[in-house]
Parts: sequence; C-alpha cells; structure tokens
Amino acid sequence: MEYLDVSGVVRKAVIVTHIIIGLNVGGAELMLKRLIESHRERPDIEHCIISLTDMGVLGEQLTKQGVAVYCLGMSSIMKGPVTFFKLRKLLRKLRPDVVHTWMYHADLLGALAARSIGLRQIVWCIRSTDINKGGSKVTLIIRKLCALLSGWLPRVIVCAADASRKVHEAVGYASNKMQVIPNGFELAKLLPTGSNDTHIRDELGISKACTLVVSVGRYNPVKDHKTFIEAAGKVATQRNDVRFMLVGRDLEHSNSQLMALINATGQADTFYLLGERNDVPACLQASDVFCLHSVTEGFPNVLGEAMAVGLPCIATDVGDAAYLLDNPEWVVPAASPGQLADKLDAILSLSTTDREVLGQTAANRIREHFTMDVISRRYFDLYTSLIDV
Repeated sequence: MEYLDVSGVVRKAVIVTHIIIGLNVGGAELMLKRLIESHRERPDIEHCIISLTDMGVLGEQLTKQGVAVYCLGMSSIMKGPVTFFKLRKLLRKLRPDVVHTWMYHADLLGALAARSIGLRQIVWCIRSTDINKGGSKVTLIIRKLCALLSGWLPRVIVCAADASRKVHEAVGYASNKMQVIPNGFELAKLLPTGSNDTHIRDELGISKACTLVVSVGRYNPVKDHKTFIEAAGKVATQRNDVRFMLVGRDLEHSNSQLMALINATGQADTFYLLGERNDVPACLQASDVFCLHSVTEGFPNVLGEAMAVGLPCIATDVGDAAYLLDNPEWVVPAASPGQLADKLDAILSLSTTDREVLGQTAANRIREHFTMDVISRRYFDLYTSLIDV
C-alpha cells in the first residue's frame, strides 16, 4: 500500500503481519485489537492477522472493521507441522515488512516459518510472568525452545511487563533483545459517555445502598477465584451491605467447581455470576470497588481498565500489578485469603468520598502514563526502526 506524505512524496506503508494462536477474548488478544484500531487512521501502516486456530470473537469484530484475518484451523498441537507449512505459504504470499508474533506458540511457529522464507524482521511478544502456574507441559517445552532460539529467531522481544522481562531473562531469553512496552488503554472506550450504566445493577436487583465489588477474569487456576471467593465470603458474613460480581469466561452457575466454592461460604446469595461479557467497561462503571486476585500476571489489563474508570482497587502483588497501581497500601500477597479479606473490609470501611479520591488518583495515573496513544506510537516507532536498518 502506498500513500502521499505531507510533502506530496509517494511512500510505501509499513506492512505488519501479526500471528497469534487465537482471537477469543483475552489480555493479549484485546491488546492486539486495540493496537490495530489505534493505527486505523494512519496511512503509513497496514496490519493483518493470522490466527493459528479460528476467527474467534475478536477476529469477527476486526473483520467487520476491514482488517484482513486469516485462520489456519490448528485444532491441537499435533497439527503443528501442517500448520507450519500453511503459515509458511501464507507468509510467502503476504510478504510483510514485519512479522509480530504474540505468545509462546505463535512466537515459535511464526518465527520459524518467517525465517524459513527469508523474513527476518520478527518481533516476539511475551505476556506471561509465570507459566508454571496454569501452564501445560507442552507450553513449558515451547517456552524452553523459545529461550534457546531467542538469540537467533527474533530481532526484538517485547514484554508487556518488567516482571515478564526479568523472569524470561532468568530462564535464558536473550537479554539484549528485550524491551518493555506496557499495555495502553483507550480512555474514550472505557469512560462513561453520559449513558446510565446502573442498568446492570438494576438487572441483577442490586440495591444502590449496597457496595458492589467486581472481579473480572476467566475461570482459571492462575486467576485464583478460590482465594477471592473465600475472602469475599468472610467479608459477607460481617457485612450485609456488600455484593460480589464475577465477570469472565466460565464464571457461570453451570460451573460445578465454582459453585462448590461459592456454596461453601454460606453466602451464595451475595455472589453474582455474569460469565463472559462484551460490555466489561459498563460492568466496571456499575461497580464500587475492583479486586485483582491472580497468583500470576504480566501486565494486568483489567486492573488498568478498572483504574481508568475511577474505581478504587485492591490487587495481589503479582507481575506489574503493584507498579501499575502505585499504592502499596492496597496491595496484598497472592493466595492469602485472610489478608485479602482484611483489605476488602478496610476499603469497604472507607467513606464514599475517600473511595472516590482513591479512584480518581488511579484514573489520573492511567491518563498520565498508560494511554493507548503513547503505546501506539512506541509500537509504530519499533516497526519503522526495524525496516530502516
């Protein structure tokens, strides 16, 4: 694709092909979507995506926006060799200037395929801080292979969190190729537009007199819903004016493991399970307090989103959560239900005004340091630096 620059000179746009394992809702997938959308009005860059599996929810949304999304249909790791040759053929056809891969499987498969046809401007993107928790044996093996090949395959390795950089350098990733670009947040899509977002509370029958604590994240061991539910149950036995809303994939009444945890608290009527939603900002805006309770994170997107909408937040000390929150008073050790319960009780004991001040401080931090405009420019500068070499 060509365009006219401000001086009237015809130039070639930077072509970036992203490779990712899938495009269902997740932190990396949402960041990729936001990055592409942030460049939509720029004539000097063009993006397309290769999903190793299927289209996913986000792939369908991006396709409607005019982004080219290619799906290779890899249903299991056993299909890896077939997918490799499909990927190689597609990359040969696309001939991008930069290949940007997201997360371990795509990092390895995508970089090998790109290198095999002479594409050398490869960017890896690392999101995880500790895949030993919640990661499969296959994923561990792939990470080790990536570490061994990191000095050769990619030109640059982008980590979403400094915590990710440190842990991957410790397991053998090439430190001289590492750089940190945190996630960026689109404030226009997160902040209230003047509409009334209390409809979620109304639908659930949650009184305005109740304080609503929200948790957002899929049901997975690394998210440690067990600790949150145990802590919430303890708080609910002491307060009759608090409710807990859980938003994310598999957070539904049909999840027998989840329901067993909730029923064990004896406070099941204080929990509201919303499952996966496409209106997470509205869920945040309907709430009074946000809680991040993971046992591992990289750069926690959802914490930043909660801060951006002005929620007072509590977070476990994982990944870059403490750095992002920048308020040690509201950071607790991971997997510590007793301490989390105490911190929840403390924040609920604050006056409404004091909680609003906490929320506004959090919102200001996001606005000053983590907007999508800033991060978008950093990625553009990275891409152009590679092809200018």
